[in-house]
Amino acid sequence: MKGHFSILAANIIFGLNIPISKITMPEYVPSFGLAFFRTTGALLFFWVISLFVKWEKVPLRDLGGLALASLFGILMNQMLFVMGLEFASPVEAAIVVTFTPIMTMLLSAFFLREPVTWLKAVGVFLGLSGAVLMIAGKYWFGEEGGQTGKNSILGIVLCLVSGFSYAIYLTAFRNLVAKYHPVTAMRWMFLFSAILSVPFLLKPVMAIDYSRIPFSAYLCLAYTMFAATGLAYLLIPIGQKNLRPTVLSVYNYVQPVTASAVALILGQDTFTWIKAVATLLVFAGVFCVTRSKSKAQLEVDLASRVRPVRHWPSVKKNKDFFS
Repeated sequence: MKGHFSILAANIIFGLNIPISKITMPEYVPSFGLAFFRTTGALLFFWVISLFVKWEKVPLRDLGGLALASLFGILMNQMLFVMGLEFASPVEAAIVVTFTPIMTMLLSAFFLREPVTWLKAVGVFLGLSGAVLMIAGKYWFGEEGGQTGKNSILGIVLCLVSGFSYAIYLTAFRNLVAKYHPVTAMRWMFLFSAILSVPFLLKPVMAIDYSRIPFSAYLCLAYTMFAATGLAYLLIPIGQKNLRPTVLSVYNYVQPVTASAVALILGQDTFTWIKAVATLLVFAGVFCVTRSKSKAQLEVDLASRVRPVRHWPSVKKNKDFFS
């Protein structure tokens, strides 16, 4: 339950960030500027928190692993997705991201030898169907015209690589991240990501006209930095430590549901039967995946089904056997 609560909360925070980030980007802060503030804000967040957490010594080998984890889990995931949004439409990008649980399920079978059960596959398919219906259903049913990106193919490829890199992070680096306290792992990961990315992001940040940014936009930017990045990335390792990667990734489908609910509350959207069906599909998919059995559980079930072989007692150990 600790893992489920953590990853559910993280994806709700991510879902809230979708309409909140639109207030600041691109009108006041460009996409690469937002990436800069997310990285540096989370870096400050975790290094300040680390002052109140027991310091863990991380050997050089694991530091190298955390550097690679930051490359897949933070840099490629965030940067490539932002670049993809520059070329693809929001609908196209959002649909591509929904394929992350499928990639995670396949990579879990490769890296962690986790079985692809029927229940798990059905759950991923249901969640995928609900998320796609939530994102693009109104365009398919003619409620309003859809958007197209200025270079949709390039944008879709970038978003697809972004989701693939996040799936690699959830599977290949699961044991390494779970080895340390979440603050320790994220402190080093965001340090490495800042070292690699900040030099390339300084130019768009310096070009921002900060005098025209209203106070409300600054509050939204603070939410993106410290909640949608700092707090959310603090919760994800807790989920990694307690849940299987496919279960983690299927919670991504909660994001469009959350964003749609916020839009309804703010009066930016209306409730339709499409959203109702999509929400039911998403939570049915999450339920199926969480109820699917892990490799260890299947091994226990198999062992319980095998009837033990009955051996006759040894004559040497039982002298009175024939008496």
